[in-house]
Amino acid sequence: MRVAFHTLGCKLNSTETAAIQRQFIAKGHSVVEYGSEADLLLINTCTVTEQADVECRKVVRRGLRSAPEASVIVTGCYAQLQPEEIASIEGVTAVVGTADKMSIADCVDEYLSKDTVTIRVRDVHEASFVTARSGSGNSRTRAFLKVQDGCDYSCTFCTIPLARGPARAMSIADIRIELSAIASERYHECVLTGINLGEYRSAQGERFVDILKLATSMDLPYRMRIGSIEPNTLTNEVLAVWKESKLFVPHLHMPLQSGSDRILRSMKRRYNTSMYTDRVQAFHSLFPDAGIGIDVIAGYPGETQECFEQTVEYLQSIPWTYLHVFTYSERENTPAAYVESKVPMAVRRERTNLLRVMSTERTNAFHTSQLGSRKVFIPEALDVDTESWHGWTENHVAVTMNGNFTMQKRPYHVMLHSVIGQKVLAFECGDEL
Repeated sequence: MRVAFHTLGCKLNSTETAAIQRQFIAKGHSVVEYGSEADLLLINTCTVTEQADVECRKVVRRGLRSAPEASVIVTGCYAQLQPEEIASIEGVTAVVGTADKMSIADCVDEYLSKDTVTIRVRDVHEASFVTARSGSGNSRTRAFLKVQDGCDYSCTFCTIPLARGPARAMSIADIRIELSAIASERYHECVLTGINLGEYRSAQGERFVDILKLATSMDLPYRMRIGSIEPNTLTNEVLAVWKESKLFVPHLHMPLQSGSDRILRSMKRRYNTSMYTDRVQAFHSLFPDAGIGIDVIAGYPGETQECFEQTVEYLQSIPWTYLHVFTYSERENTPAAYVESKVPMAVRRERTNLLRVMSTERTNAFHTSQLGSRKVFIPEALDVDTESWHGWTENHVAVTMNGNFTMQKRPYHVMLHSVIGQKVLAFECGDEL
């Protein structure tokens, strides 16, 4: 059977899709590009924003235009939260929730044999941890390893605990096995991912810092990057291991959401701006040239103009190199959706645009500050028209370097030369790594 996959949402979703792909391949099925002729379309969804739900419907329709006879299975967070809504989409064959997502390949014949839409959605508390990582079939230079899933926080805007369930984690022993497997597949970078990565706790009691210690002790032949981590989990012990290790790159992604303490309290975030400042400054002092990314939500209910100005002023006072800005959208069954003091959508979008302009300016300044420095660049994607490769340095500088299809996807020593748009032009220098 020809199976086409499409992923919406976060890197963790992409990692799980890759694992499901490997399961189908192991059973003798072939994976084809989404948008080509296929027998089955499998869509892994997100529901962080309202737009993600709309996008799911578009993806189903687009897939069926190219493969009108294909069956359609929709899984992921949107499937868990709105199964009946998805089942009503024309062409959908089955809706599979969180607890059964990673066993779709085993049950696919059952799903496709029914004359009516199958809905298999169980309580998220029944979901167990299932290993997922991107594999060699993805033609990537970076591997993503899921070591943690679910969340026990109760942030008022977030559907993730409802869609993913409680926190659960991979064992340290299994993490060792997966890190070794990634090495054997000759990846050049591994990214640790999770829903609430810093809250990793194994059944034996190991914490997130123990993953860093384990990886450092293994003499792995690739660099490692840490996915998004909450500020209240970025402990001094984690920072100390991060600094001492030659393995982990100087790049931090740490959600903020708002620079107003009143809004942070309303969101039920587990920190205030004082704690956030302490953590981001601590990281920056250890890694002055690091890339630092921040998530911000614009237009959260109750965000007055004063609150928004506090966010802008706060962002101007701390070190960072790029923002991920989200326009707040009401999500069903979240407390924030029922707050009366809503910000008009036009104002939300205006604030989003302002923050994105700030991000562009700060990223350009960061890129300019890195010119003349020597970094390690891993090419990931080739622009055939311009014969240039795009990828990232260890400290999250977006790089473009001249090269054709014969150029290998491996680490290169490069000199950062000049800023071109949102990227930095680099030239190879030094010996091959």
